[in-house]
Amino acid sequence: MTLNPHPIHPAAGAYVLRLHRDACPAEGLLMGRIQHVTSGDWADFTSSTAMLAWLTQHAAQWRADPHNPEEPSP
Repeated sequence: MTLNPHPIHPAAGAYVLRLHRDACPAEGLLMGRIQHVTSGDWADFTSSTAMLAWLTQHAAQWRADPHNPEEPSP
């Protein structure tokens, strides 16, 4: 049996989400910072719509760039 060496969720696709101290998700008030782990790129956001827009754009650009590794070097 041969295992697939490509992970389903590669580390290069990891993001960190930090909620602002005044965020109140239960009331729909979502704000904070999102950061791509591999590149260090980040953006502050003041709504879930803004966060998802940045994430979608960043992930598409990252995957489209042939110079970016699938997995970061250890």
